[in-house]
Amino acid sequence: MSSNGRRLRSTVIAAVVATTLSLTVAPAMSPAAATQGPTKTPSAVTATSLVYDKNPDDPTNSKLIVYRGKERLISYRAGSGTGSKNECTRNAGWIPNGNWKIKGKYPHYNGRYIKGYAVWLEDMPCSTGKKRKEMFIHSEMERNGKQGRSKARSWQDGDDYKSYGCVKLNPTNIEKMFKLLDSIGWPTHLRVVS
Repeated sequence: MSSNGRRLRSTVIAAVVATTLSLTVAPAMSPAAATQGPTKTPSAVTATSLVYDKNPDDPTNSKLIVYRGKERLISYRAGSGTGSKNECTRNAGWIPNGNWKIKGKYPHYNGRYIKGYAVWLEDMPCSTGKKRKEMFIHSEMERNGKQGRSKARSWQDGDDYKSYGCVKLNPTNIEKMFKLLDSIGWPTHLRVVS
């Protein structure tokens, strides 16, 4: 990609972050603070947002970016899909663009296929109107966050960024992301762009 293309892409992402700030929340209030009266809504300067920037050249080499206000705090390599850019192809296509509501975050998720650190996203339609369901941000690990012995429970190489459509990070980075967002506040949505 040319330097002009990279600058344009950075400008577009900055605009998306600015418009996404209204979808974010500050850290939860303590019971003591709750009794002290109303609090201010988080400002655009301090709000946290999470943006998944899909790489059209290689869907398994995309970026999951954490912003605090307009400041880019960190970017993690992430993948979605098996290489297909068709967002409506179940179990192969990458995650559709849009604002995905975060339904839950779990450091010890114990699903049938997904275990350990997991962020559950609300079902959302793709371009044909067909819903993409059971979408997560996750990795490959055991429920306790440790590496297992089976291929499905241990991160081995770059092919592990492939998924059935979920956003996947390596185990070290998803743990770091959880610690960061636990400390600065979780957003309410994941914004997906390409």
